[in-house]
Amino acid sequence: MKKNWLKKGIFAIVILITIAGFLFGPSILATRGSNASLPPRGMSAFSVRSADAQVQTLHAFLEVNGDIVSPQQADVFPDVAGRLVSVNVVLGSYVRQGQLIAEIDPSRPGSTFMNSPVYAPISGIISKTPISVGMTVGTNTSITVISANGSALISARIPEREIAGLVPGLKAEVSLQAYPGETFTATVTQVSPVLDSASRTKLINLAFDQNDSRIKAGMFARISINTRTYTDIITVPAEAVISNHGINTVFVVGQNNNGQPVAVKREVSCGVTLQGRTEIKSGLSEGESVIVQGQQLLSGGESLRIVGIPIAQAENTNSSAEAGSTRPEGARPESAAPGGAR
Repeated sequence: MKKNWLKKGIFAIVILITIAGFLFGPSILATRGSNASLPPRGMSAFSVRSADAQVQTLHAFLEVNGDIVSPQQADVFPDVAGRLVSVNVVLGSYVRQGQLIAEIDPSRPGSTFMNSPVYAPISGIISKTPISVGMTVGTNTSITVISANGSALISARIPEREIAGLVPGLKAEVSLQAYPGETFTATVTQVSPVLDSASRTKLINLAFDQNDSRIKAGMFARISINTRTYTDIITVPAEAVISNHGINTVFVVGQNNNGQPVAVKREVSCGVTLQGRTEIKSGLSEGESVIVQGQQLLSGGESLRIVGIPIAQAENTNSSAEAGSTRPEGARPESAAPGGAR
């Protein structure tokens, strides 16, 4: 009888152990699997990517929209009010100063007058479609617009918050929708001394550095003005910098006594961030390697395993590849981005 009870007890224990394995085994394995991605300090290495601190020149850009305009243009107004009875020009016509453009009949019911001629005030191209014959016009009605011959200009309005540092002589790159993939260089020639109180903008004009017959008045322009240049500054990829309560830190790739790479936490002073890179004013020297991926789990002192090509080398490799590519001449570099003043 005792042997039967003993056999039944052992059988029950085996069944309980089996059931417990089914119930709790997966969760135990899952827990071990999650902990495996967080190696204990000193026992295994953290996989990270690094990049070298480099001395570079960064450019701050102001991007705005603008219009291509003629260097000189004039609205054509009649001397008297009346009905437009003839128009002698069409859009695109070339006219000389003093040439007859249109005629106005100032007659009224019960009175007849001779037609009043309208002459071109300047020489140039008719850049606005003349109004139709038969329309009634006044002395403040523009019949058409004449644009003088000469190099086209770019006109743009700059928001009030961006006008600091705007001076003649600033260089710019201009993109036109008509010629995608091409850029044209220009220079700021005029900056309005006053601010438009209605739009809160300041008007500026830019001149193309080279004449191009393809550029026509009325085209839409996208303008990137180089407002400031930061020369020979130490920079790192922006993602390498960790900001916490106003304190900026980076993790530098150091070495332990065995020559193995370890994470070293370093406080740094930062400047501007432009084109995906941050200026380091102090706390880092040129050539030191900083961690740009994988630093979120670090606190300092961890063993490291550097994976992939260092970003500085990868960028140099890409630059060499692009040097032999077939990118159209004058294509705008993708790294250009707007930035603020220091």
